[in-house]
Amino acid sequence: MKSDITEYNFPQDLKSMTLSEMQLLSYSIRDFLISKVSVTGGHLASNLGVVELTIALHKMFDSPEDKIIWDVGHQAYIHKILTGRAGDFDTLRQLDGLSGFPKSKESPHDVYDTGHSSVSISAAAGLAAARDIKGEDHEVIAVIGDGSLTGGMAYEGLNNIAGSKSKVIVILNDNGMSISPNTGGISRHLGNLRTSKGYLDVKKFIKRRISAIPSIGKSLVNGLADFKNDIKYSILDDGGVLFEELGFTYFGPVDGHDIKELTDVMRKAKSLDEPVLIHVITKKGKGYKPAEKNPSIFHGVGPFDIATGKENGKKKELSYTEVFSRKLCQLGETHPKLVAVTAAMPDGTGLAAFGKKFPDRFFDVGIAEQHAVTFAAGLAAAGMKPYVAVYSSFMQRAYDQIVHDVCIQSL
Repeated sequence: MKSDITEYNFPQDLKSMTLSEMQLLSYSIRDFLISKVSVTGGHLASNLGVVELTIALHKMFDSPEDKIIWDVGHQAYIHKILTGRAGDFDTLRQLDGLSGFPKSKESPHDVYDTGHSSVSISAAAGLAAARDIKGEDHEVIAVIGDGSLTGGMAYEGLNNIAGSKSKVIVILNDNGMSISPNTGGISRHLGNLRTSKGYLDVKKFIKRRISAIPSIGKSLVNGLADFKNDIKYSILDDGGVLFEELGFTYFGPVDGHDIKELTDVMRKAKSLDEPVLIHVITKKGKGYKPAEKNPSIFHGVGPFDIATGKENGKKKELSYTEVFSRKLCQLGETHPKLVAVTAAMPDGTGLAAFGKKFPDRFFDVGIAEQHAVTFAAGLAAAGMKPYVAVYSSFMQRAYDQIVHDVCIQSL
């Protein structure tokens, strides 16, 4: 192993690495990331959580021939390191420097520019359709977080891929968080899957039994398939077979920090000619205690002291967000119809304090800005006074709802 990560010729050097060498590389990458981001600031916790996953991806697939699309894209730092850009990390998020997100102008390995959530599956569907039309032979992989699955566009993409039966590999990076802890039915569904090892064990048992029979009739195959489905429904909670019912071959849950397990399941996915979903469990902030303890704070962090994890030169003055937060809590005392709505960012928008003080009047709808606005319109139509706090960049996604569901009805 080389002492300086910038000395490697990635991604070529990764192809010849042994498992033990890749495991050592994961430690080197984490040290490198913490060192660089502590100076420039950036998205740290999300990247620390996908180190092994990204190593496995670039080990098993041949970028840029194989297309890897990162949903949101803030977790693509390791991808950039493994595609020859480690030497540019001193310029991360600086003027004319390395972007904090995938940029096709920056590298051919960044095949699609991302920045908002829930788009990767739709983009992958388009890339795969173009591949099929042109008669090409390469893989298309969408890496999407569990938080992004609360966005409806993700399901539009899943539905399209399943209907077309085009070969796309979707990797669900499940860390139980977006920026803040996830909420809602999808989060509960994934929580059930994380604990559903019984189904996976039975599934492996049935496959072994079928493969051990040298020649079997069609009726027996169908009978065993029906039996497998009965077992599946009996072991998993309601909704536990969501992805297979959507038309994807489901692999998981897989330990997202076990490189051998990751490469093995990716090898299986490559061997199939159908839509595949790999459910990977990771820990946001993995390998750096302050980030593991406070992943929300280290989701997007300014320059910080590595030893303490505290941000450098953080202003003591009140921010506009803090002023808004205090005033909203004050108004909540005297206005019982006042409610607050966030799209998975209670801390960043200042609504967390309101949520603690008035939990029955606080709603976190997940990464779903369109739903947040129309949900608030429904509240307003029923006589409530909703405050919807969303970053302006993300509110772009809800312009139609603002015009059609709020303004036209004078809500």
